[in-house]
Amino acid sequence: MPSLIFDAHLDLAWNALQYDRDQRLDVLTLRNSESHMITDTRGKCTVSLPAMRQGGVAICCATLLARVLPDGFDQPQHPSHRSPKVAYAREDIDFADSTIAYGTAYGQLGYYRLLESLGEIQLIYTAWQLKNHIDSWQPTSPIGVIMAMEGTDPIVEPAQVKHWFDLGMRVACLAHYGQSAHAMGTGFNGPLTAVGIELVKQMDEQGVILDLVHTADLAINQALDLYSKPVCVSHANVRTLVEGDRQLSDSQIQKIAQRKGVIGIALCNFMLKAGYSQNKLTREEVSLTHVAHHIDHICQLVGNADCVGIGSDMDGGFGVDHIPKELQTISDLPKLADALHVRGFADVDINKILIGNWTRFFAENLPAD
Repeated sequence: MPSLIFDAHLDLAWNALQYDRDQRLDVLTLRNSESHMITDTRGKCTVSLPAMRQGGVAICCATLLARVLPDGFDQPQHPSHRSPKVAYAREDIDFADSTIAYGTAYGQLGYYRLLESLGEIQLIYTAWQLKNHIDSWQPTSPIGVIMAMEGTDPIVEPAQVKHWFDLGMRVACLAHYGQSAHAMGTGFNGPLTAVGIELVKQMDEQGVILDLVHTADLAINQALDLYSKPVCVSHANVRTLVEGDRQLSDSQIQKIAQRKGVIGIALCNFMLKAGYSQNKLTREEVSLTHVAHHIDHICQLVGNADCVGIGSDMDGGFGVDHIPKELQTISDLPKLADALHVRGFADVDINKILIGNWTRFFAENLPAD
């Protein structure tokens, strides 16, 4: 039987509520319904729950995503009217205040709860639920969902971490693109803010898993000193292969491995092959072989295949035009196994990469029951 897959990063609720994508429909139906309104931030749909079942993606981390626009920047504009000054300000993500970000994220949480009541997903809060879900999963089963906050702007104050944990959030990263209330994110460098330091301490105390994705190098170093438990990086690739602060340095990879963490490889082409972000390459020049390069680099660096998995981000706004050429939808993720076989990976290690490592990580770091 082919291995099941654990995808550590999907934006299911954000796609549903911002782009009117009914996650219960098949991808082709969604593409046809929105063929007249594709933008750079929307992209052509690649993910839905039926496609996940078809590809054996039995479980994922799905986000709560809402950002607060930093002071001193213009208000969000329609993507087609943005100036360079507000290149990371988007009307589909950015909000004026943390209370509005809170309400937006709470609405996304409500969407997940509704999908669960309809039998489409199962929200996973504990290690016991995780094991039971994976052991019993069939292609007709609900998709397992661990709720993860991408950027902690919806947490209005550090003391509210417990509130979000009680609501079901189990993972959080401190920033997204640009500056958050708690840390510098992608495109910036700098330390944690004062309130960010307190937030990390609260996450450590409450048992919220720290995801270091999108976090500036200086802030990563601080967070690793403050947070006592294993950490993860849900969707990032190798800086040695493709430059950029969105990627992980070899030193960071080694630190995450030493903390018994896992890194999810993202399937966005600009993170997979150098030069793609400068539009020097087309989709046809990026393949799952490049994904295997990043996975193999991590394995060679740390000496085993125990700290790498998938964090596809396939519904992260870039669409089918900017994922490896073998992929049309998330149902094609099993093709990665073939690329890893060609690279020389053993079956046991391929299973770790597709599902085993993330399953072990969450089994060890979610509440027991």
